[in-house]
Amino acid sequence: MHAGVLGLSTLLLAAEQSARLYTVVYYFTTGQLLWGWLVLSVLLPGFLVQGLSYLWFCEDGHQGHCLLVLHLLQLGVWKRHWDTATTGLRRAGVATCPGQLLLQEADLSALRLLEALLQVGPHLLLQTYVFLASDFTDVVPGVSALCSWSALSWALVCYACFMGSLKLGHLAAPWTALSCQQLWRMGMVGARVLSLALFFKAYHVWVLVVGGAHWLVMTFWLVAQQSDIVDSTCHWRLFNLLVGAVYILCYLNFWDSPSRTRMATFYTIMLLENMILVLLATDFLQGVSWTSMWTAAGVLTGFLIGLALSGCCHKMLTIQ
Repeated sequence: MHAGVLGLSTLLLAAEQSARLYTVVYYFTTGQLLWGWLVLSVLLPGFLVQGLSYLWFCEDGHQGHCLLVLHLLQLGVWKRHWDTATTGLRRAGVATCPGQLLLQEADLSALRLLEALLQVGPHLLLQTYVFLASDFTDVVPGVSALCSWSALSWALVCYACFMGSLKLGHLAAPWTALSCQQLWRMGMVGARVLSLALFFKAYHVWVLVVGGAHWLVMTFWLVAQQSDIVDSTCHWRLFNLLVGAVYILCYLNFWDSPSRTRMATFYTIMLLENMILVLLATDFLQGVSWTSMWTAAGVLTGFLIGLALSGCCHKMLTIQ
């Protein structure tokens, strides 16, 4: 993880958390208490990330009241950004073993991904719905959704790049490939979020049925692949359930084997599901508002852009 990637990760994290904090203040000061409390509730899963980060620090021999306070304030990931940056600077100045830096990057990538899925993802869905419900007139949730969208996509890119860098003979991904992956992720995640938000606007809690059904389908699909990533039977089942939940929103490859067939299957299911959700939410595009029409166009455009760029990314990384 070179300095530019780490710096961009820090900027996106700062922008996303600042925008999220501003939305809380905005909702409470404008009397939109329900949205304000919902945004605050999204912070709760973050304590799981912070607890995991603190346990990893303890296992590495780092303890202290200051470290505990930082994690209680949900600043543990920021502490890891700082540690990784300082280790990288020391390594640039003197020849040191890269093992410590590699471990710090691994912990940071995993925790940023987990934080993005548990906190940023739900916040993105919420702000997208509020922005959609306001007919694209409320700027604050729109900006917050944009920051969360970018941060979530970048967390997926960084995790995938780090996992790829562990392979023997793999070179660092160039900025062209990183930019392509970011746009690919943004296209696919954006299409999915817009379709879910549009369906929720029309059918409200029925979106939970859609999400639950998708979760079950993805979990059974993972079980059918007989993954041997986790040895324990209990942990294997839990792994499939958790990855199935992740697949409600986006695709991640956890296997060393080629993923082209799995990706094609996943995105085919996602395309069909997104189109069905949009058609149901807009009454098959009959007599709908311009907001819904633009949202439906955004779903299709985002998916097509993501699909095209995913092919470009695979070609770039294969050539490399």
